[in-house]
Amino acid sequence: MVQDEGSSSSVTSSPLHNFSAMPLHPDAAASPTPPWLVRELRSDERGLCLIHLLLNCAAAAGAGRLDAANAALEHIATLASPDGDAMQRVAAAFAEALARRALRAWPGLCRALLLPRGGAAPAAAELAAARRHFLDLCPFLRLAGAAANQSILEAMESEKIVHVIDLGGADATQWVELLHLLAARPEGPPHLRLTAVHEHKDVLAHTAMALTKEAERLDVPFQFNPVVVSRLEALDVESLRVKTGEAVAITSNLQLHCLLAADDPDDSKGSGNKDTKDRRRSSPEESSGVSASTSRAEAFLGALWGLSPKVMVVTEQEASHNAAALTERFVEALNYYAALFDCLESVAARGSVERARVERWLLGEEIKNIVACDGGERRERHERLEKWAARMEAAGFGRVPLSYYALLQARRAAQGLLGCDGFKVREEKGSFFLCWQDRAIFSVSAWRGRRFD
Repeated sequence: MVQDEGSSSSVTSSPLHNFSAMPLHPDAAASPTPPWLVRELRSDERGLCLIHLLLNCAAAAGAGRLDAANAALEHIATLASPDGDAMQRVAAAFAEALARRALRAWPGLCRALLLPRGGAAPAAAELAAARRHFLDLCPFLRLAGAAANQSILEAMESEKIVHVIDLGGADATQWVELLHLLAARPEGPPHLRLTAVHEHKDVLAHTAMALTKEAERLDVPFQFNPVVVSRLEALDVESLRVKTGEAVAITSNLQLHCLLAADDPDDSKGSGNKDTKDRRRSSPEESSGVSASTSRAEAFLGALWGLSPKVMVVTEQEASHNAAALTERFVEALNYYAALFDCLESVAARGSVERARVERWLLGEEIKNIVACDGGERRERHERLEKWAARMEAAGFGRVPLSYYALLQARRAAQGLLGCDGFKVREEKGSFFLCWQDRAIFSVSAWRGRRFD
């Protein structure tokens, strides 16, 4: 990932390629700052130095040693850059997140600088643009959408009325592709109802317009049901308007992890940002890696199970960013987002405006939320598939293996992208892991109510 200007991106040459082998426990991270901090470092040396400094800073911030965190941030500022190589850019994003966390120790200063709730959020238009650019630059979510469509097509064979519920994705491109798949069915297309849940009414209006036009062109009976909610946990299942006789499919694209914050009290104000206080707050379930707010997530999943979906496809970040202790989730997040920044380094030119928007407004905002926020403010609580599988099963769902045809299609698509061989699709126990090099970035799994087994 870390390279000099003009060289090709390579995870194998990145300091972060061997990140997991480095001594990343807090004691190692708290060692004194090395004396060889100078600007004239080779790219790989600079990357290793930045990793060391970031770990120092995270350990200090987690322990409430703000003077030490400030000193580390001063050094990081001389080496990191939002316009540099991938390691410099990811370091700049994490440094900003750590600085915002430190500022929260002084609520008055934080408010005066207009940084409430972990930082001012990007405007809706900026965030929408960043999401579009991410879909265009990195194919992960396109591949996930294709797998979801194939699962829906297979589950809805011979069904005459199909109701698809999209929990927050509102990606018109995915549903245009589904319209084409349904239009090509040998028995003819079903009547398709699409309920899309999103926080912005204008996004839903744009999606409705695009899909209605394409459905008319393909002669597919179509109805669009928009549902506007501020947050997923506020969704009233009754507003989905599921009717008797409909075959229901549900898709959740990077949405369910936000439910894990729903029951977590917002007690971070004045906490000093100490990991020790995080641990005292933690329940036994959190200590074992399962949030105390799991009950809210399971209740929501139980309500979805009550809709009797023939298939539910879940896409989530394949990461563990929900640890109570800052240092633990910081190390995991640095590993994870370094891979994403490296991916973007490979697919976009150094001066790409589109890549800059993705890194600033999408990935950067996620990093800030993971690192700078606590309590109910911390929404980006990503967890690995094994934990989501346990929740799905507890809610009554049974796993549906994604088909070999879907895997074959996804792998062919990944292999043909931009001449880049870094995108990979791995299948394990019927689920897909969408990878950059050897690092799993997203998981895709399919489920159905046991009443259909």
